[in-house]
Amino acid sequence: MRYIPHTPEDIARMLEAVGAKDVSEFFETIPEEFRLARPLDLPGPMTEQEVLCEIDRLARMNTCGTATPAFLGAGSYRHFIPSAVNQLLLRQEFYTSYTPYQPEISQGTLQAVFEFQTMAAGLLGLDVANASMYDGSTALAEGVLMARRIHKGAGKKAVVARSVHPEYREVLATYLEPAGDEVVEIGWRPDGRLDNEALEKALFGGAYCVAVQYPNFFGVVEDLQAVARAARAAGAVLVTATAESMALGILKSPGESGAVIATAEGQSLGVPQSFGGPGVGLFAAKKEFVRNMPGRLAGETTDTRGRRGYVLTLATREQHIRREKATSNICTNSGLNALAVTIYLSLMGPEGLRKTAIINHDRSEKAKAACAAAGADPAFSGPTFNEFVVRPKGDPSALVERSCGAGVIPGLALGRFYPELADCMLVCATEMTTEDDIRRLGEALSGAARQ
Repeated sequence: MRYIPHTPEDIARMLEAVGAKDVSEFFETIPEEFRLARPLDLPGPMTEQEVLCEIDRLARMNTCGTATPAFLGAGSYRHFIPSAVNQLLLRQEFYTSYTPYQPEISQGTLQAVFEFQTMAAGLLGLDVANASMYDGSTALAEGVLMARRIHKGAGKKAVVARSVHPEYREVLATYLEPAGDEVVEIGWRPDGRLDNEALEKALFGGAYCVAVQYPNFFGVVEDLQAVARAARAAGAVLVTATAESMALGILKSPGESGAVIATAEGQSLGVPQSFGGPGVGLFAAKKEFVRNMPGRLAGETTDTRGRRGYVLTLATREQHIRREKATSNICTNSGLNALAVTIYLSLMGPEGLRKTAIINHDRSEKAKAACAAAGADPAFSGPTFNEFVVRPKGDPSALVERSCGAGVIPGLALGRFYPELADCMLVCATEMTTEDDIRRLGEALSGAARQ
């Protein structure tokens, strides 16, 4: 394992070849006050064996996630992934090319993308789905930009629920800032659902879309049909984001509920958490707006001999012929994670996904009851899927820190994202949550109540 591949002799020969006396000449364009005048404060060189021992020492300092009961969700969810998913990902038919420009050598990739789109469209309940969204946050931002393109009015206002994942909202603000659009955020009612009266007021006056999360960041299931009616009345487009896509196994799909554009994070469907990423975005819309969609669309066709084949039907990014008319600069295909989602959904099927979603909901309700028994009552009365907000006794941040030291992660303290909910904590349970985990959660909260 060599960290410095070039010897002093190699460097001298390269400098001679380019006519330079010293490597520092290459940095003369950088003002001297911005150049480091001392060596980096780093340890000396190590052998491969020493490096591996040091990495092992550092790894032992971590808490093993699989051995620690964790009730964290908030956009990244611990679900069971069948062994077949990772094994099938190794099949060479699926990685015949990086980007499927040449269909004759990219049939595996194109078929995987086509199947992924088909399943995404079914899951989100809309006519057509794409591929190549990076994750749930960028998918939502692209969905709002698409709503902006298809909106018939001249307004430059996007109405966004504050109960949308805070980091999704940050990404959306970054996307909209160059366009100079106004972002109006709407709060929630005591049940945790969107404040419909505030929504109706905000929609009038040039709003081109309303964006909501389903279920929202608090785990509460929004009444999408009511939001859709308000959006239609104001001539706006309803865009949804689903961070916990497992919920779509039992909830009515966004498309059925009136969404024109539906986006989601697919991490729950066969993709490991991997310290927070990467994810894979799902994106679907009504067919009439297909020309305004970002990303790629793979299609199925037949060749001159009648054999089934797959092609890249629509690609709208700037590197294709659309250039300045491109709908997006999305490039990387996220193909590996999209393939994992496709394999997972193929293995589970509609019934398997529904049963797993039901288990998630049941475990969550048991965890909610354990929290209430320990003195941490729900903060919202609305229906939830596998996440919910509670008000524990004492400071949630201190509770989380203390409980982590005792070997259980009870949830996410919400004061970091919502100052008005500084006394609240977001708790999540999935099919990976055991009865013993729930018992330990109750003990941690009971201990907080006695502090």
